[in-house]
Amino acid sequence: MERHLNLIKTGYKDVEKRILPRFPFTYLMFKGVKSDSRVFEVKDISYTGMQLALKNGGHSYIDGNEIEGELHWRGKSLTTVGVIRWVSGSRLGISFKESGEVFQQEIRQFLCIENIISSMKPLHKSEMVLNRPSNLLVWLQADGPVEIFVWQHNDGELEKFQIILLNIFVEWEDGKGIKTGNVLKKRDIDTPLINEDEFLFQLDEGVEFSSIKWALDLVAKLPETFISEQVRKFLTVKMGG
Repeated sequence: MERHLNLIKTGYKDVEKRILPRFPFTYLMFKGVKSDSRVFEVKDISYTGMQLALKNGGHSYIDGNEIEGELHWRGKSLTTVGVIRWVSGSRLGISFKESGEVFQQEIRQFLCIENIISSMKPLHKSEMVLNRPSNLLVWLQADGPVEIFVWQHNDGELEKFQIILLNIFVEWEDGKGIKTGNVLKKRDIDTPLINEDEFLFQLDEGVEFSSIKWALDLVAKLPETFISEQVRKFLTVKMGG
């Protein structure tokens, strides 16, 4: 399991890397308007921006360009304008241009916990997931915004979990305790056997209790068909709920 944990020391805050499984299909899309009506996958998203990717074909976007279009997610939509902050191959890093109260209310409603749960998939129960790590007990995913991983030891005892909620990161590991932080970077790692993502997380200097509360609210609302009560209690207790 060492390849799932790698510590990078910086002069300010610790940045940690995780290699985590990735489900290669998403229903969260961004469709451009005007001269560019192509459909982008939303690789991740927060209240302030998103990362887009084209599966096929190229683009001519550069840093500083504006991009306008609609987010689409299982029947829900939201019109937005973004500014491109970085370009890496087929991927674009976008910050939302709108910063007013109205847009913030709209994006928070679009990404509310109820919408997240209604779009969530219990991938640990899916026959579409091949070569899932044998010690990955629970894997819940809501397209770009949310991932929940629960791991177990070889003897079946629960070992650790990671919760990625928009740009928030919460982790507990046996013998190390609870950590919180923010997602700095996410990129694909395609291997012959499994799709994976490399995440870089900047850890909080202490535990950020607002992140813990958000994760607890999500776990409390997960349906019984997604996780057992034993796993729910494990997550809740380790986060101090």
